[in-house]
Amino acid sequence: MRICEVAKTLDIGGAEVLLVERLKAAPRAGVDYTVVCLRRTTTGLVDALRDIGITVVDLSGSGRLLVYLRLVAAVRRLRPDVVNAHSPVPAIALRLASRFRRRRPYLVRTVHSVKYRPLTKVLDRLTRRLDDETVAVSRIVAEAPLTRGAPRISVRVHGVDVKEQQRLAADAESVRREFEVPDGAFLIAFVANLLRLKGHDLLIRAAAEVVKARPEAMFLLAGKGPMQQRIVEDIERYGLGGNVRLLGLLPRANRLIAASDLLVLSSRWEALPVVIMEALAAGVPVVAPAVGGIPDLVKPGENGILTRPGSAEDLAAGILEAMKSHDRLRAGAAAGADLLDMSHTARWFEELYTRRAAVR
Repeated sequence: MRICEVAKTLDIGGAEVLLVERLKAAPRAGVDYTVVCLRRTTTGLVDALRDIGITVVDLSGSGRLLVYLRLVAAVRRLRPDVVNAHSPVPAIALRLASRFRRRRPYLVRTVHSVKYRPLTKVLDRLTRRLDDETVAVSRIVAEAPLTRGAPRISVRVHGVDVKEQQRLAADAESVRREFEVPDGAFLIAFVANLLRLKGHDLLIRAAAEVVKARPEAMFLLAGKGPMQQRIVEDIERYGLGGNVRLLGLLPRANRLIAASDLLVLSSRWEALPVVIMEALAAGVPVVAPAVGGIPDLVKPGENGILTRPGSAEDLAAGILEAMKSHDRLRAGAAAGADLLDMSHTARWFEELYTRRAAVR
């Protein structure tokens, strides 16, 4: 059985990491996977796939229109039984191209987010009925207007490599030394692209309040993006240089998450953040706003704290409460870690592909 997974990029991002981790955990008995990506600026995920024997077709360097023509041609050459598109624009191109084929593959669309440009949303709605199946990564994504009405919707929370996260957590001290975290510091990780949507402005204001009450708090921020200069200025404005550090793009940021005492998010919207699953798998509690699919993972008082969206004050209060109740929250996070193991999802997808390919 030939499976083609299509990703817009293979850079470090939630959807891309989920795809790579799922393929690493896949049984792959009688299944030949190929991943087609339209562009990439880093090699980490491409190398990870090739290291486990998965073919990667990299279309980087093509023009904006040409890349979609090359995508359609590449998929035709591969002659897959199933195509799974992980981004809407490649999905649109493949849906339309499939209309002109006598023998078409089974089309699956995995929906990782519903935050797209208006034109993309319109074209996605107009063509999505050409899909054969839709997989949403969280309940909130499945219920969103962009997804509602799509064919055969199922929800599958993907998960992460739990054993790897637990192994990294056991090696936390060496990671903390690598990042020069002082002895006795309470390490708070924040891993997100530097975009307005991620709410770094809220985080910095919250950090200023937390540090006043708990000077041992140290925030390490990993990510890159257009808000970098603004974030640096905010850190300086609040005099947080000794407690808040911006690390930039951090390959394998899951190492930092597993070595932390707490993971914090301040996003204005999320589908189902991979970093939350990585934290809980490592037994690290989470403080995050109650937006998107986050409440499906973070259970207040058990494995973390949910805060009011858009409120720096509530975020600060949530962090301080998590620091106070840290031992109990850490125990709760560790207790539910096995439920997040990616191996369950890897088997689920292969069973889905096998069933659907058999009836083509």
